[in-house]
Amino acid sequence: MDERRIYIFDTTLRDGEQSPGVSLSEDEKLEIAMQLSRLGVDIIEAGFPVVSEGEFKAVKRVAENVKGPIIAALARAKETDIDAAKEALSPA
Repeated sequence: MDERRIYIFDTTLRDGEQSPGVSLSEDEKLEIAMQLSRLGVDIIEAGFPVVSEGEFKAVKRVAENVKGPIIAALARAKETDIDAAKEALSPA
């Protein structure tokens, strides 16, 4: 990475959902990720795959469909978390 360049790491799909009353569907997450890609965001944190089957599917769908930005996922330092993130992100 060029040390003089600013990289944008967006957490809307995970951290944005922590706001009271916000719950994004899989389709909404994909649409937001596509828009972030169009905006030129460098890294998209797609979610926390180990949390639920729905979250896992949403992260995987983003990884399958959004090309350009780096697609990342949150994981704790636990083997189950890391395995879920690895599997969900495998299409990226």
